[in-house]
Amino acid sequence: MYAIVRSGGRQHKVAEGDVLDIDKRDVKIGDTIDLTPLMVVDGDAVTTDAAKLAAFSVTAEVMAETKGPKIKIIKFKNKTGYLKRQGHRQRYTRVKVTGIK
Repeated sequence: MYAIVRSGGRQHKVAEGDVLDIDKRDVKIGDTIDLTPLMVVDGDAVTTDAAKLAAFSVTAEVMAETKGPKIKIIKFKNKTGYLKRQGHRQRYTRVKVTGIK
């Protein structure tokens, strides 16, 4: 059994026991969070109807707060002396899926 869940504008395919990084949430390590299921696949049965999906819940346990890779942004215009450097490092919450019910 697996599910497609939505988190932070992205969709993730998860099964029980999977570990994934989602956009940072304001939760403590060890807390349990609920993820919104968009589709649930159980063998040959595929559930996408919103009314039937209300019966399903995907729970996950918060494992850690992590950071993604450093992204370097450079803007440059030739012959004008314009150079701008900027960096970004996305923050993530690492969660482990504990159940799809």
